[in-house]
Amino acid sequence: MASELDLLNDGGAELDSVKLLAKQPSFRRLTQWLGGMGLFLIIVAFLPWQQNIQANGDVTALDPMARPHQAVAAVGGRIVRWYVQEGAVVKVGDPIVTLTEVKDAYLDPRVLERAGEQVRQKEAAVEAKRSKAAALTRQLRALDSAWVAARVKADNRITQWGATLAAARLEDSLATVQLNRTVTLVRDGLQSALELEVARQRAQRASALAIEQAAALNTAQAERRGVDAEYAEKIAKVESDRDGTLAEAAEGAAEVAKLQSGRDNLEGRRDLLVVRAPRDGIVVRALRAGVGEVVKEGEAIATIQPDDATLAVGFLVRARDVPLLRIGDKVRIEFDGWPAVQFSGWPSVAVGTFGGRVAVIDEVASATGSYRVLVEADPEDEAWPDELRIGSGARGWALLRDVTVGFEIWRTLNGFPPALPADAGSGGAKTP
Repeated sequence: MASELDLLNDGGAELDSVKLLAKQPSFRRLTQWLGGMGLFLIIVAFLPWQQNIQANGDVTALDPMARPHQAVAAVGGRIVRWYVQEGAVVKVGDPIVTLTEVKDAYLDPRVLERAGEQVRQKEAAVEAKRSKAAALTRQLRALDSAWVAARVKADNRITQWGATLAAARLEDSLATVQLNRTVTLVRDGLQSALELEVARQRAQRASALAIEQAAALNTAQAERRGVDAEYAEKIAKVESDRDGTLAEAAEGAAEVAKLQSGRDNLEGRRDLLVVRAPRDGIVVRALRAGVGEVVKEGEAIATIQPDDATLAVGFLVRARDVPLLRIGDKVRIEFDGWPAVQFSGWPSVAVGTFGGRVAVIDEVASATGSYRVLVEADPEDEAWPDELRIGSGARGWALLRDVTVGFEIWRTLNGFPPALPADAGSGGAKTP
C-alpha cells in the first residue's frame, strides 16, 4: 500500500481533500482573533460616552400666535363664494369665503331694514311719552301757581269777611247799648214808645247782620280748606299720570335698547357671513371644498400659517427623564428630510444634526403621561434650514454628563435612568 507521501507525489497531489488531510489543525489564529476582540472591547469600555435623553417630536412655532390658525365660521351658512386658493398670501381681515343664511329667521332679505324700522317707531313712541311727561310737569307747575293764587284769594276773602264780621259785631254792640238806653229813657218818660220800637228793630238788624257775616266767614274758611283739598287732588292725579308716563317711557327705552341690540346683532351677523383671515399668513389648506356646501357654526373653513413664525421643536419626554432637564440645556436635533449621522454618545462626530437649547418645559403631563419640551434654535450653533416647515418630524438628544462606555452599557442593562450631573444641584442636564 502506497504511503501518503507517494500519493502526494503522484496523481493524488491534485486532490484538495488529500491536501487538507495533510494539514495539522491549529487554534493559534482563533486565539489571536479572540484576544484582539477582547482587547478592543476593553479599550472601548473605557472610551468616553456622553449620556443623553432621546425623544421624538415635530417642528412647531415658539410663539402660539405664530402657529397655524383656523379661519372659523362664526355663524352657520352656505358657501357662495371663495376669495382665495391654497398657497395665497393674505393679510389680517382679508375675506376668505362668503356665506349666505340658511336659518328661517334670517332668510328675509329685508330683515335688517324691518328691524331698523321697528327701532325708529319705538323711539318715536318713547319720545312721545317723554313729551307727555314734560307737558304734565308743566301742568304741575301751573297747578302749583294756581294753588298759590287760590290760597291767596281765599285768604283775602277770609280777611275781608273777618273785617266785615268785626264791624257787624261792633254795630250789634252799639245797637244793643242804644236799645237798653232807649228802654231806660222810655221808662223814665223821656222818649216815646215809637223810638223804642225803632231802637229795637235797629238792634235786631245789627244782630242778624253779625250772624250773617259770621256765617259768611265760616263759608270762606271752608272754601279755603276746599282749595287745598281740590288742588292737592289735582296735583296728585297729574303727578300719578306723569310718573306712569315716565315708567312707560323707561319701559319703551328698554325695548328700544333690546330692538337696537337685535338690529346690531343682525348687522354683525351680516358681517360675520364673510369669513376673514385671523392674521397675516399663507392659506395652506382649504378645509371645505366648492360652493354650496353648508358650514356649521364654529366650523373651520381654512388653515392659515403665519409667515413670521419663529420655529421650535416640541419633544415628548418621558416623565422619568424630565427632572434631568432645565432651561438652556443643549440639544442635538435631526430633522426629517436632512441626511444625518448621529452618534448619540459622541455628539462631536455627528454629521447633519443641528443645535438647539431647551426653551420651555411643561409643568403638566400630556394625556400619554409624557411632558412636552420646546427646543429653540441655538444661536451659537449652525442655523436651522430655511426649508423647515411646521409639522415636520424631528428627533433630539438632550446631552447630559460624560461617562465611560462600560458604565453606560452597565446602566442600560440594569434599566437605570441617566444620572444627574455633578454640578446640576437640584437637577438638570449638563451644558457641553
